[in-house]
Amino acid sequence: MIKRQIEKKILNWIDRGKKALLISGARQVGKTFSIRRCLKDTGSDYLEINLIANPDYVDIFRSAQTVSDITMELSLATGHRFLKNETILFIDEVQEYADIVTQIKFWVDEGSYRYILSGSLLGIELKNLRSSPVGYMDEIQMYPLDFLEFIRASGVDDQVITYLEEHFRERTAITDTIHENMLGRFQKYLVTGGMPSAVDSYLNSGDHNEVNDIQNNIISLYGKDFSKYESEEKKLMLQSVYKLIPSELLKQNRRYNYADIKKGLKYERLEDSFLWLLSAGVSIAAFNATEPKIPLLANKKSSLLKLYLSDVGLLTCMYGKNLKLDILTGRKANLGGIYENYTAMELYRHGYDIYYYNSRKLGELDFVIEHKNRILPIEVKSGKDYYVHSAINNVLASTEFETEEAIVFTNYNIKKENKVFYCPVYMSTFLNDEVVLPIDV
Repeated sequence: MIKRQIEKKILNWIDRGKKALLISGARQVGKTFSIRRCLKDTGSDYLEINLIANPDYVDIFRSAQTVSDITMELSLATGHRFLKNETILFIDEVQEYADIVTQIKFWVDEGSYRYILSGSLLGIELKNLRSSPVGYMDEIQMYPLDFLEFIRASGVDDQVITYLEEHFRERTAITDTIHENMLGRFQKYLVTGGMPSAVDSYLNSGDHNEVNDIQNNIISLYGKDFSKYESEEKKLMLQSVYKLIPSELLKQNRRYNYADIKKGLKYERLEDSFLWLLSAGVSIAAFNATEPKIPLLANKKSSLLKLYLSDVGLLTCMYGKNLKLDILTGRKANLGGIYENYTAMELYRHGYDIYYYNSRKLGELDFVIEHKNRILPIEVKSGKDYYVHSAINNVLASTEFETEEAIVFTNYNIKKENKVFYCPVYMSTFLNDEVVLPIDV
């Protein structure tokens, strides 16, 4: 069974949340399923309204003057009896009428019921709203399954996961047997990815052709979103930017080259497309940091970036079945961009703002993040030459940056040499600097 880490937060809200709850994320990441399961598991009285499946309900929300108007009309339309202080109204696909988000503060103030909102492309829609209900709504971002969720779903015991995490924290090697087992699972994750429907298909059938068909359908669905939410000119630009990501990641430095779309094209012409893809949750960006110093935001150069897909399975699907076969069989292939995409996903999901650093004098670092109030340089190596990392050596040797440690993610077991921590790439799923705060007190 696929269990999502976000469900702990949803259950926490059901137990004691007083504000409305907004769960956003890209299409097909499992928002509806997780919300519905949490509501059912807790025995909550709830009514689920899907604004795509039931577009007529949009008129109810648009025309209603009070919460009482809404509940009376929904009760007539659905037959559901609203219970004051008990019923939770779950409105799915809320992007079809995003003004609900601005109305929610009045519903919360009225106090009779509680509300969960969910939708895709909300990053696009919410930018256009007149106001944001600050103080009335908690927001949780949902992503595809990360590697930790994937191995749990595939049957890895929590005792093994605890063992792996402890060795990651202590910087000590794990047994070769466990390492090889995790590498095998990591290879399967690279081709399956974290879209719940793809993972579910793999777990039930083991048929990677079926998984591939699901992934192609999701990619096609994203393409329809491009045309639905943008003009013809912007749609074509979005498609070009998105489809070029896999080939850009095959390059040595992975930086997105605008001229590969059209000669002479500048960042300014593409900025809206980049922002759309990031806001929609289908892509992740690592921006250039002119210096590896805290705060990285102060050194951010927005016009230089690397662009990744939000799900590594979609990336390997776009590369084709032959590369998937190379990954599964361990045949030699250019996997540098795929490994880097996977690492970017894990860092982003764990709350890090992602940067990269490139200097003629010191070299290029794949990633630079702020971790435990320090700069942490990260290199990702898919080959046997993982110990070659001149940029990391140069940054560590510099007295200017005060860097205490660097991580090199590899195919090999844990090893610590001076300030360099060599770590299996799948263990990036344990890199976390999150401060957990309660949703509502």
